[in-house]
Amino acid sequence: MSWARLNRALLARQLLLERADLDPVAAVERVGGLQTQYSPSAYIGLWSRLAGFRRADLTDALTRGRIVQGWVMRCTIHMVSAADHPPLTEAVRAHRRVWWTRDPRSAGIDMPAAAEVVRDLLAAGPLTQAAIVDGLLAAGFGKDAFTGVQLWLDLVRVPPAGTWERPRAHVYGLARTPRAPVDLAAAEELLARRYLRGYGPATPGDLGRYAGWTITHTRTVLDRLALRTFRDPDGALLYDLPRAALPEADAPAPVRFLGTFDGALLLGHATRARLVPAEHRHEVFHVRKPQSAPTFLVDGRVAGTWRYADGRVRTAPFEALPPAVRDDVEAEADRLTAFHRDG
Repeated sequence: MSWARLNRALLARQLLLERADLDPVAAVERVGGLQTQYSPSAYIGLWSRLAGFRRADLTDALTRGRIVQGWVMRCTIHMVSAADHPPLTEAVRAHRRVWWTRDPRSAGIDMPAAAEVVRDLLAAGPLTQAAIVDGLLAAGFGKDAFTGVQLWLDLVRVPPAGTWERPRAHVYGLARTPRAPVDLAAAEELLARRYLRGYGPATPGDLGRYAGWTITHTRTVLDRLALRTFRDPDGALLYDLPRAALPEADAPAPVRFLGTFDGALLLGHATRARLVPAEHRHEVFHVRKPQSAPTFLVDGRVAGTWRYADGRVRTAPFEALPPAVRDDVEAEADRLTAFHRDG
């Protein structure tokens, strides 16, 4: 499978070739969750992926608990559907705990005990992170215990914190208890299918990095699934769902704007799909910046950055754009400006 076709496959799976007629819940399941260290980026991501999307659509789904925001894959904040949250969390739980126990901050902390303290604190309702940390300190735990607690106790960010209007996701509550115990094997297989549907075809390493699994564990999960395989131009073995979208290499790829830390630009799938030109990678991901730059795509590759300032979306192309392409970029920027203004 050529690099160009892998590029179009990723764009199609991420709903970036054509805006889909889906609600936000179905959309976050389709694309493998939305990474949301900065909550408004999810709104930008869905605006670029869905037909007729409004800011209120996602805020309503968060407020009603149909979409939840919390630590899931790679100990990173994601928005996922309420139905997916229990199995996806279970699928990575043991691996996340191993990660934490290797962190120097975990030394000497009785994590189950700290988790019980936080469970008791939240029994009466949501609290800010600061209030939870104060409660841990009062119980004799250090402030670092709060980070580890999220791996022993399922917490979610509670709206309106963590929305477009109030981006800081600093209010926490207890996740809903699933009606039935989660089957670990089924949960792992769901996570693998979600990833392949949203980012495939992919190598075991791609899936492992996404989930936070070891490569050995990733292979055992893939072996349980009925999958098709391909080879990339370098000969790497790629796994995929049997009927997932595979557009032709020359499928049109319209201009699309992405927010900070959009999942399409991260991890091995982005490298495989050649989304971020190597010569401009430092302009998207900079070691001195706490987050990636918002970007726009031209013909399936990042062609520049953008920002919303002084009431409009302003673009900064990496290189001079042909007049017709420049017009397309500015037209999409105008539409994103309107989205910022009226939702």
